[in-house]
Parts: sequence; structure tokens; C-alpha cells
Amino acid sequence: MNTNIDSSSPLAGSVALVTGANRGLGRHLVTQLLERGAAKVYAGVRSPVDYDLPGVVPILLDVTDPRQIEAAASAASDVTLLINNAGISRPGSLLESPISDLEAEMDTNHGSILRMVRAFAPALAAAEGGTIVNVLSAQSWFAYPGTNGYHASKAAAWALTNGFRLELAGQGTRVVAVHAGAFDTDFSAGYDGPKENPADIARALLDGVEHGDIEVLADDWTRWVKSFLDNDPSDLYERLELDIAR
Repeated sequence: MNTNIDSSSPLAGSVALVTGANRGLGRHLVTQLLERGAAKVYAGVRSPVDYDLPGVVPILLDVTDPRQIEAAASAASDVTLLINNAGISRPGSLLESPISDLEAEMDTNHGSILRMVRAFAPALAAAEGGTIVNVLSAQSWFAYPGTNGYHASKAAAWALTNGFRLELAGQGTRVVAVHAGAFDTDFSAGYDGPKENPADIARALLDGVEHGDIEVLADDWTRWVKSFLDNDPSDLYERLELDIAR
């Protein structure tokens, strides 16, 4: 029995589904949702039989498979909070990477959100609106050598999030964009720069949901990047020590 449940949390009694819940940020989100008193947490994973967190309902979910998404929406029709966390990165170049790698990033990071939201929107409407959280990135806003396919997919996912926020307003569904820099998980294993603790990113995300935010900037790096959006883009690239033709 979990004795650390916060029954005063606005998330107490919620029914959540987290995609990419087997490790990294997703696993922290599942744990912290339970600590905040969620009544039920569905963990979207590719191998439910191997899922080991107690008090969780593992559910088969490859977010690139439309049939699995539809089955998950049917099985988890009581969801009030959908967190689209699953994502991939295929380092490379827009000019030289296999098109299949770039398409995989776009399909997973953008297309899966499109499919998930469309599948779960009716359940959220039935739950008097509910909340959708899309885990994006500080790289929604800037390109960087070696990760431009990822950047393009997250920029597209940001635009998709903005669009869904308007289209779902009529049914009372709040749509939250979460942007973060690098945090220390398997996903960022190839990055040797500073990394945040994923538990802190999960905490910032859920704090934002509790506060009623529609955008969460989960760390100082992300807030710094966004501060440049009102300026000429060359200002940010100069600070990042990246060359662009002018």
C-alpha cells in the first residue's frame, strides 16, 4: 500500500494514461501520478506482461500502430488525463539521413499524437473535458546539427498541440504543451551536455497540470530558449555558436 498518497492534490481521483511508460520520464510520471492520488494509471507499453510497477494497469500500446491505439481507447474509456510522452530521436541530417528515419521521427513524435488525441477525444468529452498533455521539447523552437529531424517533428507536434487546443475547447478539454531540455534517461544517452533529473521534469509537468497551465516550461534551459522567440532567430543561433548564412 502506498502511504505517500497526497489526497489533497487536484489529480487525486483522476484516471490517467501515460504513453512510453516503461522507462525514463514516463516511468516517473506513472509513479508521481500514483503519489498524487490518481485513482487509476494506465501504463502504455509495448510489453505489458513485463511491466513491474505495482498499482498500475499496463496496456499494450505501440503509438505507431493505429489498431493498438483504437484498442487502448476502448479498454481505457474512463481516462480523464492523457499524457502523450512516447517519442524517438534518430540522430542524423535532413540532407543525408535515410528518409525512413526522418519519417519515423515524424510519425512517432507528431503522427502518434494526432492518432491518440483523435482516439481518446470522445472519452475525454464524456469525462467533462479532461486534460491532454503533449510532451514536446525546447527543440520545438530551434534547430541543431544532428537533430534536425527531431526538431522538425517536435515543431510539428507543437503546432498540432496549438490546433487541438482550439478544436477541443468546445468539449472543455484542456490541452497542455510541455517543453523541456535534455534530461538524464536512455533517450538522451548520446548527449554529453548538462541534463536535468527526469523526476524534476515529471514534477514540473504535473505541477503545471494541477495549476491549470496550458504551457509548461520545465527547466531553466527551456525558459532561456523561449526568451529568444521574440527576437531575430540569428540571436539565438549566435548564442548557441551555430553558423547560418546571412
